[in-house]
Amino acid sequence: MEIAFCQPRDVVVEVTGLQVRLGDTQVLKGVSLRVRKGSIVALIGPNGSGKTTLLRCLLGLQPVDSGSVRLFGEVPSPESLRRVGYVPQRLQVDRSFILTVREFLAIRLPATRGWFWRSTHFIDSQLKELVADLDVERLLDRPLAGLSGGQLQRVLICSSLLNKPELLLLDEPTAGVDTPGEKDFYELISTVQRHLGLTVVLVSHDLSMVYRHASWVYALNGVICCEGPPEDVMSADSLKQAYGIHVTPYQHHHHVH
Repeated sequence: MEIAFCQPRDVVVEVTGLQVRLGDTQVLKGVSLRVRKGSIVALIGPNGSGKTTLLRCLLGLQPVDSGSVRLFGEVPSPESLRRVGYVPQRLQVDRSFILTVREFLAIRLPATRGWFWRSTHFIDSQLKELVADLDVERLLDRPLAGLSGGQLQRVLICSSLLNKPELLLLDEPTAGVDTPGEKDFYELISTVQRHLGLTVVLVSHDLSMVYRHASWVYALNGVICCEGPPEDVMSADSLKQAYGIHVTPYQHHHHVH
């Protein structure tokens, strides 16, 4: 029987026995995981542990040597990928890039794709609710190339949500964000996730934010070293399995499931 037919309906992502080699390096060595609907799942682990490669497999961007990936119970396809939003680790924007934030976002929406024929008022009416939720409204007239790292990441998250995805993949969403802004950024992601009823998979090196916001954690280092709720995985022993060195666990006694 096909896995798609016996898969629980609340499983949004299912990865089974995934193996990926990049050049001479076996990056993923039989990774299996599940992501349930409405959860925030964090992927943690050292650099080079396969986290970004795993996200690329979910998006159909990375060929796999063996194993399978299913989104919403089926093999990734143009139809299923339309239900997925993605924010890469970092987008390099050339300083000569002339589009404003408004124009960049307008390209992503079917109703405003021909933005050069549309009035600013019409475009803003289509973007209004989302840009307000993400505090992007004040940036609409700014050139994309002139934004700070944190502002650009905020715009990219806004862009990824324009077509109302059900699953959001975030690869180190605070890359390029200054340290004081990281906490606010994770609070924003958590708020948006609850407000829109999203399922979120995020790669993060910020263990304190993972502890505070994730509902499930996978510690990855080529294989899944350990998994579970943050309070189980974020222990010294579990983190040592993933990182191979002693990592101080983050403890927060007011964690809410």
